[in-house]
Amino acid sequence: MKKSFILPLALAAMLASCSDDNSSFTGDIIDLGPGSTTEKSEDYYAGGQLGTTTLVNAYAYQQPTPAVALANMQMEFQNGETLFERDYNQNSDGAFTGLGPVYVRKGCLYCHPNYGHGKRQTRYRESDMGNGYLLVIYDKTTNAYIRSVAGMPQTGAVAPFKAPIDENQIQIAWNEYTDEWGNTFPDGETYSLIYPDVTIPANAFYAPIVVQRNGQDIEVGVDELDIRLESTIGIYGTGLTDAIPDDSITAQWAKESLMCTLNPAMWDQASNNWKSFYSNGKQGDGTKYVRRYTYAMSRGPLLDAAGANAIWNITNVTRTDRRYHYLDLAGKYYATKSSQDPDVQRDFYSYFPEWNKTGDVEKDIYSYLTSTELPAEMTDQQYRNFMIWHRGLAVPAARNTDTDQFKQGKELFSRIGCASCHRPSWTTGDDNIQDPAKFFLSNNDMPRYPNQKIWPYTDFVQHRLFMVNDIRTGWCRTTPLWGRGLSALCTGAEDRLHDCRARNTLEAIMWHGSAQSDARWTIEKFRNLSKSDREAIIFFCESI
Repeated sequence: MKKSFILPLALAAMLASCSDDNSSFTGDIIDLGPGSTTEKSEDYYAGGQLGTTTLVNAYAYQQPTPAVALANMQMEFQNGETLFERDYNQNSDGAFTGLGPVYVRKGCLYCHPNYGHGKRQTRYRESDMGNGYLLVIYDKTTNAYIRSVAGMPQTGAVAPFKAPIDENQIQIAWNEYTDEWGNTFPDGETYSLIYPDVTIPANAFYAPIVVQRNGQDIEVGVDELDIRLESTIGIYGTGLTDAIPDDSITAQWAKESLMCTLNPAMWDQASNNWKSFYSNGKQGDGTKYVRRYTYAMSRGPLLDAAGANAIWNITNVTRTDRRYHYLDLAGKYYATKSSQDPDVQRDFYSYFPEWNKTGDVEKDIYSYLTSTELPAEMTDQQYRNFMIWHRGLAVPAARNTDTDQFKQGKELFSRIGCASCHRPSWTTGDDNIQDPAKFFLSNNDMPRYPNQKIWPYTDFVQHRLFMVNDIRTGWCRTTPLWGRGLSALCTGAEDRLHDCRARNTLEAIMWHGSAQSDARWTIEKFRNLSKSDREAIIFFCESI
């Protein structure tokens, strides 16, 4: 992978003059290249002075923040990056061992092509590069995930085990959709909308299909399930959003609660305060944190969020704080089915000769799959390096900020109401390290971003768009827009929204226009703009 770790001269001079406290970093000018020092508007520095890369080519998503160099963590960053870029395997030793027994992907790049958003797919294959889709399989009666597969269902397995779902039987159909305006603007310009419909037959499931209702596990048929796709988003800049204080995000929810209905599972409208917090009582002490990551707001601080989770459960590579496998949500259905499978029984000892043998192969298979004391396959230093890399990814600088079309689009973006949910800027706090799993405890463990004005274009609040075949529950966190305009260059695709149904920015905007959508009023205004004004908003969105 090609990248440069050479700091511009002006920035290097500022870093050299800093104390050990990152908060002393107050430079206002970044050198954009040899002999071209240029002052820019503050929103040019999307990630602030400590979090922005001025490299905006095809490798823009892969760059380290200036804070990585400030913390002298360049080597750890590069080593962590290697763990992201390589496939894991079943070799007996080496840095990338431990794949399986079942897995979602062999490595991270499949879901995050060139570090970006997943690409729209017409089939589901775990080995297709760019397939960022996770299957969301849930009980249509209760809206809860089914119990007999993992929350992120696996379609890969290492012999002698078998995949929980046979991906060859997963069907993705893309259907045309016509909105109430006939996919036509008042001035006659037309657009196209499509959405996915996913089906999985009953015989594709390895174990019985089980859901929980009224506290009881019951077996059901596929006709009682709904299936959706959720694609990965870009991972750059997440260290910066992690540095936003909890009370700032709480204040945003409280403000919006006065104007619209928020997700009652997350927010108590009556008391205007949180109903649900994130906590980790398994590896941590149960301390409560404000939710901020994933579409479903299922995660709190970054160091115990999606990436920290994925490097374990996507590949099923164990580490010292997670010495167990990621299997079905109930923790028993896959293990039971495998332990009774004659094919697995026949070859189990050949593939796992080191496992404790009792002579009862069914018992041994079950105990292996459900053990909580497995050997750690990833070292603590490897995991630390991975998270330094994760928290150290920079945000690309905004483009075209000095052009008239950018300024026009920026003004219109605010005037018609886009900024109501896609809040432009936030200010980070002291950025003292928080890890709900209590693995990272010191500010010296990670690159940090204190007191930075950043421009992610999200309110970190969940809203509803009421799209056909919508996301599970209908509630979806506002996705950050920063850097997304580089997606086509960096990943080869510019697909947007949670399931990549939008093939470009215009389609993404128009999917906000349902009659019940929280953004309906904004789309009505967008429709009635002139074509040049609509293009200015799109130009702005693709430049930030």
